[in-house]
Amino acid sequence: MHQILLNIAIYLTAAIIVVTLSKRLGFGSVLGYLVAGTLLGPYVLGFVGDPESILHFAEFGVVIMLFLIGLELKPHKLWSLRRAILGIGGAQVVLTAALLSGVLVALGVAWRESLLIGLALALSSTAIVLQTLEERGILNSGVGQNTFAVLLFQDIAVIPMLAVIPLLAVSGGDGAAAAGHGNLLANLPEYLQALVMLGVIAGIILVGRYLLRPVFRVVADANLPELFTGFVLLIVVAVTLGMMAIGLSPALGAFIAGVVLAESEFRHEIEADLNPFKGLLMGLFFLSVGAGINYPLLAESPLIIAGCVVGLMLVKFLVLKLVGNLFGFNPSERTLFGISLAQGGEFAFVISATALSLSALSAARAEMLNLVVAMSMVGTTLLFMAFDQWKKRAPHTAPNYDTPPFSPLGGVIIAGYGRFGQIIGRLLTSQNVPITILDSSPGQVDLVRRFGNQVFYGDASRHSLLEQAGAKQARLLVVAVDNAAKALEIVDTAQHHFPALQIVCRAVDRNHAYQLMQHKVTAIRRETFHSALKLGEDALLALGQSAEDAARHTQLFGEHDQHTLETLAEVWGDEKRYGVAVHQNLDNLRRVLEVDRSESSRR
Repeated sequence: MHQILLNIAIYLTAAIIVVTLSKRLGFGSVLGYLVAGTLLGPYVLGFVGDPESILHFAEFGVVIMLFLIGLELKPHKLWSLRRAILGIGGAQVVLTAALLSGVLVALGVAWRESLLIGLALALSSTAIVLQTLEERGILNSGVGQNTFAVLLFQDIAVIPMLAVIPLLAVSGGDGAAAAGHGNLLANLPEYLQALVMLGVIAGIILVGRYLLRPVFRVVADANLPELFTGFVLLIVVAVTLGMMAIGLSPALGAFIAGVVLAESEFRHEIEADLNPFKGLLMGLFFLSVGAGINYPLLAESPLIIAGCVVGLMLVKFLVLKLVGNLFGFNPSERTLFGISLAQGGEFAFVISATALSLSALSAARAEMLNLVVAMSMVGTTLLFMAFDQWKKRAPHTAPNYDTPPFSPLGGVIIAGYGRFGQIIGRLLTSQNVPITILDSSPGQVDLVRRFGNQVFYGDASRHSLLEQAGAKQARLLVVAVDNAAKALEIVDTAQHHFPALQIVCRAVDRNHAYQLMQHKVTAIRRETFHSALKLGEDALLALGQSAEDAARHTQLFGEHDQHTLETLAEVWGDEKRYGVAVHQNLDNLRRVLEVDRSESSRR
């Protein structure tokens, strides 16, 4: 335990330094983790001699990633991208895997290993590609969305790839024996094993659909964020243990559980809670992979490794160009599409480690595979840098990337959906403006959801939840919560992390309005002011004033009060100046009303 904790401490220290430097240099976080792991591993500095001890723990990050991928796969999203996912994604994976496997067989590699390596190398790096496209502002362009669809298909394809590895394992190997260790079904007939496995998968689906949602409501009602996070982690751990106990991939179980919960109103909160764990564990995973890569192999056979890396990227680039041509991409889009997905992906490490443990892949092949994938990731960053230089020299040939007016995640986010927020939501919906609703009351979320609204449970003051709700792509954030302190928290978070996002706010009282004005939000409306003003107009009518006089007096008072609010906001916080300004504004109001009365009497 002491050694594991020491290893983790060393890894985290290196990650903070190297990954930060890597991000500053524009190489991305995944590459930084791999480099940090390499420096610390047994082949360079030797601070960590047993990366396997960290790798086994960090593999839980892969399980969490698959769970989160499942959460993203809502039916309507899949349907809107069906052509790109199944057509473009399917063509890319099948053609790439077939071509690479064929080349390896022709070079004398056994067909089982050739197929596994071909499948692993057909995948690309979701982390590197999405981050790179987002940094360049083209993720929402046509080619960006098609690239995302291919990555989505690849993420789904990982599941059957992991499932097929045991079928390709060499029977009687140590890995196969290890795989059977702890399998509660090992002594059962094969047909019973299959029935139990199907039963467990069906159980995950049924429990997720009918039991977890009410339990989530009970946990959320406790209003303890740490309890909610603990329950989410418990679900993932329980599914992992259950799948391991019957000899199935934990990633498969986590993926299924995620898909089942994709329609849950708690989806965004679950994502926000798990993302830090996923990021940390995936970082440790990449560090461990970097530490385990056999760099002496690179020194021994640099030309062979370089040839493999260039060959991999060239084959994938040509396949992607072909697929892009078949699906109507223009030349510039085909080039960017090919560069984006030409590298090997992080799941190649997962497939390599799994295949090695099951004796489906030899240690030498696994080390070569990991090294080639890591080098291809370096190559991709260099290709993107070259592509950027090419665009600068030939700007007229660069594609025009258009961002859609509304992101798929929604044009407006409404934080707080009580009586105030509902009126705003209904108005926006009547104008066909897509809205995403966030509310921290499980009961309110459940009630609003029954009417077909896209509403999610969570605390909108959390940066991670706003990001999951689409704050980067949204046009507007409406802060309609009834708690002044919480509203200010939401505004602070949104302005800090999403400075381009417009914000309109509900002010619960005058002091709250002053605070919001200091934050310079787009617009502020006091929650009771306008309704009270209109009721005051009705009172004047009831007291005998004409409709014209009542409306004019009400308008004068409203305009003066708004002017007063803006004036007093400048001195709010200075008690002495504020008191003087209040008296001056009251005197001004009396004079305005006296002038109005005298003018009315002369009419």
